[in-house]
Amino acid sequence: MRRIFALAILVIAVISIYIALSAKTTDAGTPLRAVVVELFTSEGCSSCPPADELLGHLRQELSAKNVQVIPLGFHVDYWDGLGWKDRFSSAKFTQRQERYAQALKVDGPYTPEMVVDGAVEFVGNDAGRAQSTIWQQASQLETAQVKIAPAGADQLTIEAKGPAVGNALVMLAITEDNLSTQVGAGENGGRTLHHAAVVRDLRQVGTLKNGALETTVPLKLENDWKRSDLRAVVFVQNGPSGKIEGAASVPLTDQLR
Repeated sequence: MRRIFALAILVIAVISIYIALSAKTTDAGTPLRAVVVELFTSEGCSSCPPADELLGHLRQELSAKNVQVIPLGFHVDYWDGLGWKDRFSSAKFTQRQERYAQALKVDGPYTPEMVVDGAVEFVGNDAGRAQSTIWQQASQLETAQVKIAPAGADQLTIEAKGPAVGNALVMLAITEDNLSTQVGAGENGGRTLHHAAVVRDLRQVGTLKNGALETTVPLKLENDWKRSDLRAVVFVQNGPSGKIEGAASVPLTDQLR
């Protein structure tokens, strides 16, 4: 009986310590590491709108808990021949998803699919799985640091530091929020779809050499992109479909002159 009582006290003590540490991490105002959440989606896919809505909410919902979510909405093009052409789609984004399918041992690309930090994938409209995976990734050590700063008219200075081993790619994405489309045909015909963090441009700006990169890059902004809704996202990724080691995101309204 004494042993059982002592064990119960020990369990309660361990739980109390865990809760205290969790509170210190999430409530004391110290943000956890930034987590990149990629959604592969399409306006032609009837199961994608809930995933698009989820992607739009994750950043705001988890920021209140000191978790920085960096969403990236990649619209793939393999739905385009099935009744509706997605105006945000790109073959380049489909290729990115195909590389993930191979790296993460998925039986081919599908929509909606979420990939968190380049390491974990699951069905993109699974809100519970999304939050638990983001929390798990946020608690891991950030092995690369990224800084973004303005550098004159429509230019950014990017600084990245990280491990001096492997194929560490430094990627730049431009995203746009508050987009909508009235779909005229296909599985979502007659619906108005709303999108957040739509990737407008994705490109590699360099690689880490001796664990560091500092570069100035010009922004390639189209006239129909709403500048007030644009963000620049820079992340360090271990190869084109490997783990994302660190990331940063800034609104371009604060950067452009």
